[in-house]
Amino acid sequence: MNPVQNTSNPLPAQASRSRVPVGRLTTVGSYSFLWHPRTVVVVIALVLLVLLLGIVSMGTGTIRLSFGDVVGTLLGQNQNAGITKVVTGIRLPRLVTAVFVGASLGMAGAVFQSISRNALGSPDIIGFTTGSATGAVLQIIVFNAGAAATAAAAVVGGLLTAGIVYLLSIKGGVTGGYRLVLIGIGVGSILGALNTLLLAKGSLELAQSAYLWLNGSLNARTWEQAAPVAVGFLVLLPLIGWYGRNLNLMELGDDSARQLGVSVERTRLVMMGAAVALTALATAAAGPIAFIALAAPQLVLRLTRGTRVPLLSSAVMGAALLVGSDLLSLYLPVKAAIPIGLMTGLVGGVYLLWLLTRSRQL
Repeated sequence: MNPVQNTSNPLPAQASRSRVPVGRLTTVGSYSFLWHPRTVVVVIALVLLVLLLGIVSMGTGTIRLSFGDVVGTLLGQNQNAGITKVVTGIRLPRLVTAVFVGASLGMAGAVFQSISRNALGSPDIIGFTTGSATGAVLQIIVFNAGAAATAAAAVVGGLLTAGIVYLLSIKGGVTGGYRLVLIGIGVGSILGALNTLLLAKGSLELAQSAYLWLNGSLNARTWEQAAPVAVGFLVLLPLIGWYGRNLNLMELGDDSARQLGVSVERTRLVMMGAAVALTALATAAAGPIAFIALAAPQLVLRLTRGTRVPLLSSAVMGAALLVGSDLLSLYLPVKAAIPIGLMTGLVGGVYLLWLLTRSRQL
């Protein structure tokens, strides 16, 4: 069945309500590729927005720096050792973490929404982020072996949760759709209860540490947190891009995709594994971050009016949303630092209510 006619697939359906952009075919040697000018313009604008917001955020804080100070330091033209330490040693790792965590969540959200054919099919809704949180909380409460072990436990927890959801959602050798979403929500609810139980049973000091981690934060981020998520995103990007064409063909329906030579279930398994890895790395770097994976693909579809799965554009949108949310939290009129997870959760709750009231399929 064509996904535009499939009422269980609001992702392509949204695009079908807008004018489909005209693509341009470009040939380079023996290779040809189709690109859409509107999508390119949106992506470039979002990249520039991320750069602008990033520079402003690096100048914001207890020590305020001018736009020129930040840019000059990044270009190696500032000889002030104090400013250099603040920009490159403290604020740049925080920004890099925000960019790649947002990009990882945005791309993962696009993959999951396509596989599940549901606008609610994001990792924070269907339990994968909760699984990563369970691994981290278990590590903090039971073993308390440090930040690196907590990050590793978050990755393992996310992967194990994805494996359980995938196996439970298989029916007739096929997974995806509402079954994947509903089973993911159920598994996420169980793991959420387990997290609460672990917090109640742990010592007060460890429970407080785990609770702070569960709120998600970009505070005190160093290259130790920024490097793994950045490297992981760059390593997984070619794999996701390679299978992205198959994912676009699967938007036509499984039967049509098989007739075009696509290994449907293999594509789902590979893309789900890559998206789960992105989610787990992002969660390990900054804790559970809500809203980004849910909203980034939908916002991009509304801006580009596209019909293809918005993988790269969702990544850039995710980075813009997280960097913007972090900058907003710095300007709030409160004395305490607001965890970024709480900020995105607040905005995400409003967006989710709007999505539920607007969607005809939910």
